[in-house]
Amino acid sequence: MRVLRNLLLVALAGVAAFAGFAATRPADFHVERATKIDAPREVVFPLVNDLRAWGRWSPFERDPEMTKEFAGAASGEGAIYRWSGNADVGRGQATITASVPNELVALRLEFFEPMRATDDVRFVFEPSGGGTRVAWEMDGRNGFVGKAFSVFFDVDEMVGRSFEAGLAAMKQVAETRAAAGGDG
Repeated sequence: MRVLRNLLLVALAGVAAFAGFAATRPADFHVERATKIDAPREVVFPLVNDLRAWGRWSPFERDPEMTKEFAGAASGEGAIYRWSGNADVGRGQATITASVPNELVALRLEFFEPMRATDDVRFVFEPSGGGTRVAWEMDGRNGFVGKAFSVFFDVDEMVGRSFEAGLAAMKQVAETRAAAGGDG
């Protein structure tokens, strides 16, 4: 009985040590990736500013049965995109909170399932050698569960891979449009 009690105390001490360590992890996070697209900003910008166009390049549309709903403005500030799908995509909403033509699209990204979170996302478009440099940025804040998750998983690496895939797909779509003469 004494051995069992000692094992239980060691296990509890381990859980407490892990919880204490996880609590010291940074609450704020920032993920950013960028790429150069050989197309003018006027071709690239609408792919982000119109949430209906995201299906052509977004790496997060991983459920073919996912339901989508668009509300608010057709594009730009006030445009809303709601989705619900399998465990890979969960349920959430993206709302464009600011739009500066050919320069910036800012969004509030809300996840409702499988975990609740709210993050700020920005796409910044800058001229670059006859094309466009697109930066995709996300800032958020971790609660205790997010901090504990970050002990085992690198959020920058995980989300960053998705951003890289999305930017590569955006590049392909925009460069194809530009070669076709515009909105193609």
